Amino acid sequence: MSAVLAAAHEHRVPVVPRGAGSGLSGGSNAIDGSLIVCVEKMRDVLLVDDGNGFVETQPGIYNTELREHVAQSGLWYAPDPASKDFCSIGGNVNTNAGGLCCVKYGVTRDAVLGLEVVLADGRITRLGRKTIKGVAGYDLTGLMVGSEGTLGIVTMARLRLGPIPAPPTTVVGVFSDVAEAGRAVSTIMNRLRPSMLELMDNASISAVEAWQPMGLDTSAGALLIGQFDSPGSASDAKVLSEICEQSGAQETYVSEDPQEAEMLVGARRMVIPALESAGDWLLDDVAVPRTRLARTMVDIQEVAQRNDVQIATFGHAGDGNLHPTIVTRRGDEAAAARALVAFDEILDVALANGGTITGEHGIGALKREALAKELDDVQIDLHSRIKQALDPRGILNPGK
Repeated sequence: MSAVLAAAHEHRVPVVPRGAGSGLSGGSNAIDGSLIVCVEKMRDVLLVDDGNGFVETQPGIYNTELREHVAQSGLWYAPDPASKDFCSIGGNVNTNAGGLCCVKYGVTRDAVLGLEVVLADGRITRLGRKTIKGVAGYDLTGLMVGSEGTLGIVTMARLRLGPIPAPPTTVVGVFSDVAEAGRAVSTIMNRLRPSMLELMDNASISAVEAWQPMGLDTSAGALLIGQFDSPGSASDAKVLSEICEQSGAQETYVSEDPQEAEMLVGARRMVIPALESAGDWLLDDVAVPRTRLARTMVDIQEVAQRNDVQIATFGHAGDGNLHPTIVTRRGDEAAAARALVAFDEILDVALANGGTITGEHGIGALKREALAKELDDVQIDLHSRIKQALDPRGILNPGK
């Protein structure tokens, strides 16, 4: 890897890092004349340090594979993107991926203790440390996390581990509309600390049921699915259920059955493949403050009506991260054009509600032009200066 990058740097050849290729913003897409550096076969777990609670792994291993490996030592890796079965740890680091558990346990950045990185000129460096605390120098590890392969290529990640959580207690709130569900979220998060709090709107529920029937209520306007994995979870689940009812839920139910819990979480994870099967689709990824969740979802519904497209909204309600997905009939070019307009309007909706144009999927190629909507001129200049310092010839993942 070092020799390849040194040669590419010398000859000014663009380099595109690639892992599993599961990203949703085009971050690992090649450009003309580029060299693709694929780390998919770098899949070794190098060290599990159960005494200090971390793992060192190469970047190509899938998220689920790593979780299964450390589970053999009685340990747990928290970040769990919906794509965990087929996304790589390197990609998770490069996009600062989130997941269903991040509402309690944090996103990928919170799990990264250190990285081995090959820089644009081929130099190799190890960033971070093995200790929980450490403030020597700038946080270069944090700088690399979420940089989407534009500042260096990760060849090893040192990741924080914890004990395996207890089987969760699951709560489902059934609402007549998404605004009621959205309003419940702030109250829940102000009073409780769920290990998961997910939302599915009616279009998402219906898509899953049409693709793989699971007994979900397709008449519901929205579902909130919450879980607790700590001692006292039964009492927390009762409080969450009461909050849902006070916020207008038509019904709520609580389950401690692991199989039922897995089915409900599985239904949430199935939304994207279900929408893929329904037609052409364009997935968005925005995040807003929790107090603006209800307003944002209503605004997204108005975007759908204004542009005559269907938008299914689902996501990580507990941290305000939504994935509005525009679905159109396959091959309908006019609808596809309207979908692109709706996509950009959703970004504007997020910003107008005090949010961000990407919560966890990254900028990639998809949102490059929209970045200036969120960052001011000073921030853009700082980004350019950092890029110039680490990749002066601009060979790493250009155009992203």
